[in-house]
Amino acid sequence: MLNDPLLTGVNGDSALVAVEPVSRSGHPDAMALFIRRDGATLQTVDSFSPFIVLAREDLLQGPLRDATVKVLEGEAPFRWKVSFPTWKACQSAKGWLAKHTGMAAGNPAAPYFLINDPVQQYLMQTGRTLFKGMRFDDLRRMQVDIECYTTEGFDFCNAEREGDRIIAIAMGDQTGWRLVLSGVELDERTLIERFAETVRERDPDVIEGHNIFNFDLPYLMTRAARVGVRLALGRDGSAPSVRPSRFSAGERTLAYSRFDVFGRHIVDTFFLAQVYDISQRSLDGYGLKEVARHFGLAQPDRVYIEGGAISAEFRKDPAKVMRYAGQDVAETEALSRLLSQSAFVQAQMIPFAYQNIGLRGNATKIDALMLREYLRQGMAWPYPDKARPFSGGYTDMFISGVVKNVQHVDVRSLYPSLMLSRRIGPGSDGLGVFPRMLDQLRRFRLEARALARQAPAEGERLHHDAIQMTFKVLINSFYGYLGFDQARFSDFDAAERVASEGRQLLHAMIDWLREHGARPVEIDTDGIYFVPPDSETGAAQATFRQAFEASLPKGIEVEFDDAYVAMFSYKMKNYALLTADGGIVIKGAALKSRGLEPFQRRFLREMVRIKLEGRDEDLPALKAQFEKAIRQHEWPVGQLAKTETLQEAPATYAAKIARKSRARSAAYELALKSGRDYRAGDQLAYYVAGTKKSISVHAGAKAVAEWNPVEPDENVAYYVAKLDALYAKFCGGQLGEEGAD
Repeated sequence: MLNDPLLTGVNGDSALVAVEPVSRSGHPDAMALFIRRDGATLQTVDSFSPFIVLAREDLLQGPLRDATVKVLEGEAPFRWKVSFPTWKACQSAKGWLAKHTGMAAGNPAAPYFLINDPVQQYLMQTGRTLFKGMRFDDLRRMQVDIECYTTEGFDFCNAEREGDRIIAIAMGDQTGWRLVLSGVELDERTLIERFAETVRERDPDVIEGHNIFNFDLPYLMTRAARVGVRLALGRDGSAPSVRPSRFSAGERTLAYSRFDVFGRHIVDTFFLAQVYDISQRSLDGYGLKEVARHFGLAQPDRVYIEGGAISAEFRKDPAKVMRYAGQDVAETEALSRLLSQSAFVQAQMIPFAYQNIGLRGNATKIDALMLREYLRQGMAWPYPDKARPFSGGYTDMFISGVVKNVQHVDVRSLYPSLMLSRRIGPGSDGLGVFPRMLDQLRRFRLEARALARQAPAEGERLHHDAIQMTFKVLINSFYGYLGFDQARFSDFDAAERVASEGRQLLHAMIDWLREHGARPVEIDTDGIYFVPPDSETGAAQATFRQAFEASLPKGIEVEFDDAYVAMFSYKMKNYALLTADGGIVIKGAALKSRGLEPFQRRFLREMVRIKLEGRDEDLPALKAQFEKAIRQHEWPVGQLAKTETLQEAPATYAAKIARKSRARSAAYELALKSGRDYRAGDQLAYYVAGTKKSISVHAGAKAVAEWNPVEPDENVAYYVAKLDALYAKFCGGQLGEEGAD
């Protein structure tokens, strides 16, 4: 299916599993290619000439004077492609251009353009992509999880702390192989040595872990340095390189430690879960146990140990900790199998290293596809369009409260359909690459959906389903590309026109539903929740749907994809749905905020079910049950606690407090009072003690480790007040049955 050079590049060579820049005799700057042949991974070397593209001919001076220049065709500004013999020479030219023009390379207005990733440059110029001709199961994927011992008196482990250490390293792969290296049998130095040896022996293409970037790999690197072990994980025997980076998933941006292992890719399922949740908004949290339970991946005999109890459990029953670690890697493998197949398919198309597929945005990916085709055809390209604000998609809520018998109609790829049917695209795309790619992706997606439905085996069905979902995500990102100010072919007028025509169409659909006896509940960009007319059953339902589809303009298709027993509509993009089989789907941060204490999240989930099932008379009893548990200290303190990560050293925090440049924080205050060596990256779990309902959290906070179940001192008045506020917010009468329009 994936055989269109426009989407996959012109080089059809198969089974390329990794590309790495190298410097060696005879190849001052080259690319090492790792290729799978007959089960073995072979390494070859290919030449590489990095390049910069200029928008002004007068910049061909200084370190660019003696470089190789090719003039691209067309009248667009970026016409001078300048090639260099080495990456170092290319970087030197970039530095000179930044100084000479006064503009950094990432500035959209800069008169020069550089892709600051040698692997991406190489893939774009050669038309190669990873994994051509491979299935997901052809990848060698190793999962890794470590468990650590924490010095008594601290809540969480810290690799820099003398008394902390690694007590287990669990590994697994997609074949079902598992190995747990135990700290009972091996000292820490031997644990780390055996781990590195095992990685090199089994030679995975991908190393996977849950929060592997910000926990497992940093901890391994730090402890390896402390015990004098070189963490040689690369295919060339090198240790990982590391640098600070940032990851964005929707409105969330996380700082993380970017690790690169020569010849291998790192995949963090913690990040994959967040990318998944951008569109689904259904995860209660991103921890491995929470996500595994959500997807039904947890094993029946799953061992659960609270993070703060690992050390005590290791002292008491180390075998239990080893089982726990082994089950962690099993869940990580299952989670990756579920969530990373889309990235695998994208890597067959997009000129990125596999590791970068999950870390870069979709608009950046589309830009890479556009530029690859322009390079292939030797055509110049434009400056990005100047950014400006414009009105976006149409979202609205018409009914609040609980609504029975709700259906959902999905407008299939609304914006892409409008762009294709009304020929809306970047005005600067002289080659017409944008609409051709969009049309091909949509056609291939339909083919993949059909193949998934017809597939006789589960593995084949999952493969084709991953393809069609990948295409869906990319297709729906073409509109966002038009309004992305870093995109080479951005066009804010075109983006505004698409959004405007989308709003007009959705308004017309809402009007049609109302005119024909339906009641809209909520609309979210390209989907409508509505209550059908009272007579809509059997044949009448089919007639109603056919009439609705017939009312739509040519090129616009809809799908009546779900029906729900009830919907709790709280506010825009925050709602809950009751499925026919009794399942609950909750979307939106207001109904499952991760900033709430665990007992509040539990209350919200149970409250939502009661409301959806029409049992509002049971709400006072639910509140009374939770209040009784608080007043009589029935719960472990973890139900009332919050956990925070120190983003800076406590001493830095103290200096800011002294300058009155920040507010006080419970976690930092506890770290300072403890007298222990807390550092940036450490986590503290705390609860609020005392008797007064109104209290500053930082003043009443106590470390969870200080809590005594024999003499519990949690602040009953404070936590009951939080429960009262939550109850009043959601159950105070303002959101009853069939709320007002």
